[in-house]
Amino acid sequence: MNRKPSCRDVMNNSLLALCAGVCVLLSIPQTGRADSAAAKPQVQARVDAEYGSLFEFYKDLHCHPELSLHEERTSKQVANQLRAAGLEVVEKIGGYGVVGVLRNGSGPVVLVRADMDALPVKEQTGLPYASQVKTKDEHGREVNVMHACGHDIHMTCLVGAARVLTTLKDRWQGTVVFVGQPAEERVRGARRMLEDGLFTRFPKPDFCIAQHVSFDIPAGAIGCTEGFALANSDSVDIVVHGAGGHGAMPHKSKDPIVLSAQIVLALQTIVSREIEPVEPAVITVGSIHGGSKYNIIPDEVRLQLTLRSYSDKVRDQQIAAIKRITRGLALAAGLPEDRVPEVSVAPENAKATYNDPPLTQRLMRVFGAWLGQDAVKSRKASMGAEDFGLYGRTKERVPICIFWLGSVDPKRVAEAERSGQPLSSLHSPLYAPVPEPTIKTGVTTMTAAVMELLGKR
Repeated sequence: MNRKPSCRDVMNNSLLALCAGVCVLLSIPQTGRADSAAAKPQVQARVDAEYGSLFEFYKDLHCHPELSLHEERTSKQVANQLRAAGLEVVEKIGGYGVVGVLRNGSGPVVLVRADMDALPVKEQTGLPYASQVKTKDEHGREVNVMHACGHDIHMTCLVGAARVLTTLKDRWQGTVVFVGQPAEERVRGARRMLEDGLFTRFPKPDFCIAQHVSFDIPAGAIGCTEGFALANSDSVDIVVHGAGGHGAMPHKSKDPIVLSAQIVLALQTIVSREIEPVEPAVITVGSIHGGSKYNIIPDEVRLQLTLRSYSDKVRDQQIAAIKRITRGLALAAGLPEDRVPEVSVAPENAKATYNDPPLTQRLMRVFGAWLGQDAVKSRKASMGAEDFGLYGRTKERVPICIFWLGSVDPKRVAEAERSGQPLSSLHSPLYAPVPEPTIKTGVTTMTAAVMELLGKR
């Protein structure tokens, strides 16, 4: 028997339909923009069109590396490229820092960072565009210079992303702040740029992203780490004092070499016996120098240490333990209080980089849609260090994410995994990224990340 639906029937049916709709919506991954990969053909076409000139830019950067705090030519090149792409560019922020602003209506702000400095390494890659640069370092010593950490790739991808995004403004809305950062290798650049008003003189970011080449991920692939990705890094100097004398009459002296040996061994117990076992920590004595001749007991020995941790509490605990142990051993050796070892922490220290998990997960989904899920690899945290983490440690607590850009021929990676032979690591004189797939993937992923975070809805 048919009857006319009552008001209650209509209401019940409407509620059922609404609930069904909500369920469908909840089943869609919330990446912020479900069709973020729809622009892939356009982006790919632009990347292919730009690659030739980007490769020439990359070779120029690679041929003309500059040490930290001396990036005068490099910063000018980056500034010129961003200016040519139509950005508002300001130079000499925190030293040789470069900021390029690309505005496209109202919306969020995304900061994209690339580091610019090179290393005192003599290049041995044999490339036709290998660096032949020699210069004087801060101590007046002549050193070779090489982009052994891939910062030339980072700058090239930064410029490439700026070019692509300026041609696809119908696909995104908001502001992109492109940053060419100096002195990353000295972990000074980020701090200097922030102190010079990076977050106040320019649009304050809602997100900060960066990429860094990896020597063990194949070109065309991306690596991501949620949470802590890179460690605190502290350099510690220890001057161990003694009372010098003749090697044949050690009882007439206080031997700083023996004391240094005791200190080196005792320091190994800090991580193994004082730090909570689930807390990552490293204390490495990388240098020990003392003495001048076989039969002379010297007055002092100098040690250089590197400390790594994720937690600031663990960092402070390491430093306090080093001071306590060195003092205690010196007093036990009979040295007076005014001759105990001097422990100093170098001002060049990096704070741990913490990748915001929601932001990282969001970018991983986007990269998977653009590159394929097999090309997006989850990476373990590293005890390496960077100063990019400072962008997420200001009072604004901006979510940040740095991801790894594969840069090695996939066949070489596979062969290294099969044979166990190590690949040339970053900072090696033999490190040579494969340019085309690396640059194209870097530009594509950085463009995809920005379009995801600033996508029109």
